[in-house]
Amino acid sequence: MSVFKNGSLARNASWVFLGQGLSVICQGAYFILLARLLGKVEYGVYAGAFAMVAILSAYSGLGSSLVLLRHVSPDHRKFAPYWGNVLIITPALGTAFIALLMWIGPLLAHSYTSTLVFCVACADCLCTQLTIAAGQAFQSFEKLRMTAIFNLLVNSLRTLLAGLMIWRLHHATAQQWAGASLAVSLIAAAWALFSVTRSYGRPSFSRQLLSLRAGEGFIFALSGSTAGIYNNIDKAMLGHYGMNAANGIYTMAYRVIDVACIPVSSVSSAAFPRFFQKGVKGVHNTAAYATRLIKRTVPIALLTTIAMLFAAPLIPHLLGQGFNESVFALRWLCLLPFFRSLHSCAADALTGAGHQRLRLGTQTTTAAFNFAVNLYLIPHYGWLGAAWSSLASDGLLAVLNWTALALLRVQASKLATASTLVRR
Repeated sequence: MSVFKNGSLARNASWVFLGQGLSVICQGAYFILLARLLGKVEYGVYAGAFAMVAILSAYSGLGSSLVLLRHVSPDHRKFAPYWGNVLIITPALGTAFIALLMWIGPLLAHSYTSTLVFCVACADCLCTQLTIAAGQAFQSFEKLRMTAIFNLLVNSLRTLLAGLMIWRLHHATAQQWAGASLAVSLIAAAWALFSVTRSYGRPSFSRQLLSLRAGEGFIFALSGSTAGIYNNIDKAMLGHYGMNAANGIYTMAYRVIDVACIPVSSVSSAAFPRFFQKGVKGVHNTAAYATRLIKRTVPIALLTTIAMLFAAPLIPHLLGQGFNESVFALRWLCLLPFFRSLHSCAADALTGAGHQRLRLGTQTTTAAFNFAVNLYLIPHYGWLGAAWSSLASDGLLAVLNWTALALLRVQASKLATASTLVRR
């Protein structure tokens, strides 16, 4: 049976795709306006600071929103205390990380000022994490319409902001953009939190539950951090080495990849709660579901790759001649949607079956590989080395995740066979 037949998955995937599809239009305009507002050097400075913050921001919620998603998806009555945990942990840890980043940021790269890091960290460690948590709260009820609306709101406001700044300033620094972007993030976070409370009631607080789920949340946070490392460490390292122009070129191409992955991520977002539901019956169910999903996501990813190969020359016409090299960067990176469609399904199957630690292991291995390879490739080859590392890392993660899933299925089959023989 098709994963899209007569179910809420199709509706939810459609909502996510519609919301993110409209977001694509906004993001497209946003990227064009921001590139013209900042130029490749200042855009590279902002991208490097953002990448540095993103690696740490995954710890702001200590995985509490994913813990909520896991436990509330099968039983909606548990929502209030899990949502309360999110609202306790995220502001507390987010504030601590902002202070830490303001201290270490200027030490890692001379182009990062404390003000720049403060604005970026506030937006990502607090506002963005709370907005994501609100989206996952709705996701746990399979109400992805609101999740899609949150994404659209943020992108629409940023597009309007970038257009306004071009009209008034013509050119801006990374620090000016970071400060203005923080205001947008605050508006989005406030509205997202209000929407959750209005829809599902006030949170409750349970110290016992907080302690009980802290370890599980930490595993989720580690997974998010390792994903952040192999997705962002290259940009942070380009900034560290002072390659701001190269970082602007590379990051702009990478952002096009992120937008191109939206059709695949729409399906994954809609399917994620169901992995937890199917995981109740074991890894065979989640693995089978993942296999059904990739039959839909892989063809989409391959079509996206072909489209990017042909559309890449449009970049300098839209962003300016300073981004000429982004054409070549995009063509190097265009296989990433294919690799992501493979490793994300297997990773969600591992998580849904309760093997988050194993998923963490594959992601940690990939992050370590990415960092080690970039230590050599980036100083010698700049953004091209970063592109090679990204392709190798995502390909490695796909192999590791599906290998882990296959081994778990074999192990589960052996245990089931042994149990049958004992009963006989």
